[in-house]
Amino acid sequence: MAAESGASGGLTEYIQHHLTHNRVADQTVHLDSWATALGLGLLFCLWFWMFARKASAGVPGKGQAFVEMVVEFVDGQVKDVFHGSRTFIAPLALTIFMWVFFMNAMDLLPLDLIGLGVQMIAGHEVAHHTYWRVVPTADLNTTFAMSTVVFLLTIFYSIKAKGGWGFTKELFTAPFHMEGAGGKAVMALPNLALNIVEYLSKPVSLAMRLFGNMYGGELVFMLIAGLAASWVTFVPGVLFNAAWAIFHILIILLQAFIFMVLSVVYLAMAHEHH
Repeated sequence: MAAESGASGGLTEYIQHHLTHNRVADQTVHLDSWATALGLGLLFCLWFWMFARKASAGVPGKGQAFVEMVVEFVDGQVKDVFHGSRTFIAPLALTIFMWVFFMNAMDLLPLDLIGLGVQMIAGHEVAHHTYWRVVPTADLNTTFAMSTVVFLLTIFYSIKAKGGWGFTKELFTAPFHMEGAGGKAVMALPNLALNIVEYLSKPVSLAMRLFGNMYGGELVFMLIAGLAASWVTFVPGVLFNAAWAIFHILIILLQAFIFMVLSVVYLAMAHEHH
């Protein structure tokens, strides 16, 4: 499909095809993002469970050593930020980091791999009308779903640490505090408005940061694929693709790390007593 689009000058059509989701349920559910994210999450759980089940106290193999290194790295990051019990937070951070990394890493797969497989099985016409985006984190549905869960956990830990009345009181009395009933009444609504903005800005920024970086990276790969479609620009396109893929590995790791750390930071802020 890439070759045909490049030869006919249909780069725009080629990019639009690859930016179209496989939708179900009245065009609101992105089946490709949901199925890919679910499969990668199960793969992560199976992978770590297998090595955890076979873990030994002796000299570990390469696979066990890698898993232990990742677990210790994430636990160290959580320990530095979250000062309460890490029984739930550390496994949550590990899940976020590895799951986001797996979803981000799908951007390194050949762009037309899915279409080529469908074409070999069902023919070119079916492949042309088959849409499947393999990078779940380049979909706002995925990133907002994950950030919403972090937001709900933030509310839960705020109530757990301060109590229902303490949390409600903080919404109306912080960050601006004035002595006396009159001063508190005057600042109640401004405090509430500022706290609502602060709470809502966290999941929005968390979701948009991950989505923006991965969507931009995916779009660059599509542009390079269109460049490599022509025989005149094939060699430069291959070189650009290799260079961007190497650089994109850093983005993939960094975005997974940032999403994990910010999630833990938000939960730690909610857990602290003010």
